[in-house]
Amino acid sequence: MTTPTRKRARHARPPSRTFPTRPAGGAGDRRPTLTEELRGASLVNEIVASFVVFLVALPLCIGVAVASGAPAEFGIISGVVGGLVVGLMRGSTLQVSGPAAGLAALVAEAITVHGAATLGIIVLASGVLQIALALVKLGRMFQAISVAVVQGMLAGIGLPLMISQSYVLADSKAPGTPVENALGLPGLVTTALSSTDALIATGLGIATVALCFVWKKVPGPVAKVPAPLVAVAVGMAVAALPGVRIDTLRVGDLTASVHFPGAAEFASLADPAVLATVLTFTVIASAESLFTAAAVDRMHTGPRTRYNSELLSQGLGNTVCGSLGALPMTAVVARSSANVQAGAKTRLSRTLHGLWLLGFALLLPGVLALIPITVLAGVLVHSGWKLLAPEQFPRLWKQDKGEAVVMVVTTFAIFGTALLEGVLIGLAAGVVLAVLRMSRTTVRHSTDGDTAKLTMTGSATFIRLPQLLDALDAVAAAGSPRIRLDLTAMTHLDHACRTQIDEFVAQQRRSGTVRVELLLPGGPKGAPAVKPGGPPPGNGVSGTGEELPDLPYRTGRPAPARVATPSRPDVEPFAPDREFTGTATAEEFDVGEWEQAYVGEAARRDAGTARQASHRRDPRRTDPARGGRRDARAPGPYDVFDGPG
Repeated sequence: MTTPTRKRARHARPPSRTFPTRPAGGAGDRRPTLTEELRGASLVNEIVASFVVFLVALPLCIGVAVASGAPAEFGIISGVVGGLVVGLMRGSTLQVSGPAAGLAALVAEAITVHGAATLGIIVLASGVLQIALALVKLGRMFQAISVAVVQGMLAGIGLPLMISQSYVLADSKAPGTPVENALGLPGLVTTALSSTDALIATGLGIATVALCFVWKKVPGPVAKVPAPLVAVAVGMAVAALPGVRIDTLRVGDLTASVHFPGAAEFASLADPAVLATVLTFTVIASAESLFTAAAVDRMHTGPRTRYNSELLSQGLGNTVCGSLGALPMTAVVARSSANVQAGAKTRLSRTLHGLWLLGFALLLPGVLALIPITVLAGVLVHSGWKLLAPEQFPRLWKQDKGEAVVMVVTTFAIFGTALLEGVLIGLAAGVVLAVLRMSRTTVRHSTDGDTAKLTMTGSATFIRLPQLLDALDAVAAAGSPRIRLDLTAMTHLDHACRTQIDEFVAQQRRSGTVRVELLLPGGPKGAPAVKPGGPPPGNGVSGTGEELPDLPYRTGRPAPARVATPSRPDVEPFAPDREFTGTATAEEFDVGEWEQAYVGEAARRDAGTARQASHRRDPRRTDPARGGRRDARAPGPYDVFDGPG
């Protein structure tokens, strides 16, 4: 005997199969361990994916170090830490960390100003600050930034990177600041054509850039090989040809390059300039890592990133990098996307890529010395182009011209000043745009008999004071004996605008010749209202000192939650949905009587509706019960009977 299937009530909510619920915190919110992740994944796929990430990360680690003005070993150390330390953390599953091109210009400036020995303590302090931000749950704070500012920041990083690496691409030295580098590009062309060796280096660098752009279009499985690795292999073959003299990478001992900060480096933290650099490193590295996490989450369907945990992981990684005197690290889109596309499902792939980096640097350091620097510069020029993303500018302009302006302002502010100052300028531009859009006020003038009306809708902030003053002057210049200011449709009225309105009302009432009716937001429709404790909208004073009667007003009593509109407003002396024409008197309308007459009726009607809704939602009342009740009712005039009679 089978158990009959119980029908689900029509009011019941079907179980969700798309978004399973999970309790916040506790065992239900625990991130699985690496061993638990591997139970449902292929170990072979994870190893293959880790090797692909290693091939992408190797030239980037070295190239970022060279672009930063630091030894190549510093970049490799940061890549190893990003794999073996951050890779084991639970903030993200598939995101890969290491030295990033976005911080190359910032690191180069720090080394130039403070010295290479101070770089380690700057990175260490930045890591500690990241950990502190994660512990106070500020990981998601970095998401509360305009997308236009973020895109402008990335473009402002990519454009100077492309220009500065163009000099390295031609085996030349950049003049200095981004503006100086841009102004020196015409002279760079002359330098590149001055000798055969410079021409070969320039051609090899340009070929590297072109290869990075077109390699994905190569048909067949060959396209799965990372383009930077192919470019490095080609560059090593060209550099090995007889008669070719181009600069190659200089690599030292990896273990000898480790530098632990000493007392002198810790003492440098008392320098305000060093602290400003620490703050800049923290903000930029954290923002880039968490924005990358959001981008990587859109690439796969696995576990989502937990931002506070990821920020903690990045802070721990930078603390270790700073303790070893290496470069700062962030999450990197290029390595993370390669990890996802290679089929990785767990943290094992990104952890093993750090192990391969360490083994290659320790066992085969001589191979690194064969890599031409111009090839690495070409790889970074391609990375700078992807950061610049010029296609984003016209696309954003079509979507939102204001946000596009913010993006352009941020980009050129970074290019003309520095990274931190440019980001702050971009944030300020975004705030100004938000304030302008939030403060949109519509003003409408009209005259009804002897009453001059001013109706304002929208939101009024201090930046709309000139518009408000012009509107008040216009309604005062009409010369009408009565003025009605209708602000009931305003969604926001800040203190500056409210103060200006109050001063205008007080000034007009003191004149003794004008009666002013002020309707502020918050009262029932058609009934005047003021903010509790504010001045009443009437009670003008005549020239003889006698108080003039005016419409009744609210005196601080809270407005009801709902105000019902009477069904026949034409029979009421002053109906709530009728526009005041200036003919009603104070004796014909009383707010208290109006509320007693209609609000009480609305409350009773709402209570009856609520009981009926609860009656309909009662799960104990099944369809047959309702059907039986329908059959038992008295027949109506339009009922059709199928039976006899």
